Amino acid sequence: MGVPREHLFAIIMAGGTGGLMLWPSSRKKAPKEFIDVFDGGTMIEAAVARMKESVPAENIFVVTNTEGASLMPKLLPEFPSENILVEPVARNTAPTIALATAYIGKKDRDALIIVVPADLLVLDRKRFGELLSAGLTVGSDAKTMVTIGITPDRPETEYGYIQVDKLHPAKDCLPESGIPMFTVKAFAEKPDSTTAQEFLDSGDFYWNSGILIWHIDVAHREFERSMPDLYKDLLSIYDAIGSEKEREIIEDVYSWIHPVSITYGIMEKAENICMLAGDFGWTDLGSWAEVLKVDRKEVDTSESNDPRLVQIDSANNFVIKDGKKAVAIVGVDDIIVIDTSDALLICRRDNSQDVRKVVELLRREGLEEYL
Repeated sequence: MGVPREHLFAIIMAGGTGGLMLWPSSRKKAPKEFIDVFDGGTMIEAAVARMKESVPAENIFVVTNTEGASLMPKLLPEFPSENILVEPVARNTAPTIALATAYIGKKDRDALIIVVPADLLVLDRKRFGELLSAGLTVGSDAKTMVTIGITPDRPETEYGYIQVDKLHPAKDCLPESGIPMFTVKAFAEKPDSTTAQEFLDSGDFYWNSGILIWHIDVAHREFERSMPDLYKDLLSIYDAIGSEKEREIIEDVYSWIHPVSITYGIMEKAENICMLAGDFGWTDLGSWAEVLKVDRKEVDTSESNDPRLVQIDSANNFVIKDGKKAVAIVGVDDIIVIDTSDALLICRRDNSQDVRKVVELLRREGLEEYL
């Protein structure tokens, strides 16, 4: 890798959007990135710890909302407060990355940046680090945008996909890591079940991990070329950083920018983008359906030994409960029970995607205090 470590930066996206699929554990006041799903620490704690293995701690930025920012000092008291960037309102991932890029540019005009979502489960941290190292090697030329695709093992309808064309001609620049690198042909949004099966059968589609590696010059070039209005906003924020109008400018910018993902706004239009094929025990913990696909033994947890959780003639149940409450399950299999102080979810495992409908109904009924 040709870039000194002090020029390496990370953007951890922890905006909490979409987290209500993990209701009632995930709420507006406690976004999904800030909850402990497997009784082994929160997603944001794990994300920061992973990034510290590749990037200097002082070069890690977390972009979140007001609720997330209030939780950061409690979960990560040593994390520098100036590296917690607060979005006034969620506008999807392109504005999130543009905001953080402005702050990174203020610190280092030769930065090489890793962008990662906070709500990822990474089971093989060693392999994950190797993939990031390979991506940094490729991205250090200040010309190439790098993403990571996950080899699919099922026709998943809840993930976006990356279609690859051929082995990238610059694959020889990678170390002897056995990591395939491809030229990206296209991106695809979440497919229906028939299309997902076609993607799986084709052999040239990968799950989109949401991970991006690029030099700051590439970021500026691509924003200016594909999203010129957002690029101007990025420059406005850059100029305001450190001034009395810094927060006012950010709030003003966020009042008019349109929500758009980095995939749709930038990556689909990029001319020089490659994909590293990665297998590191990746799961996007965006819903209870995704949580249930994870073998709990793989994340160093075990079934609860809390004597206040009683199961009789019951099997294959997933339970998260308030530590002080006794919960008994009798004669019931294959259910999810998520118990909090003010809300209770009970559903069959194969109906967990319908949590979305619960959230929508509560919102329509004006019961926002439960969301």
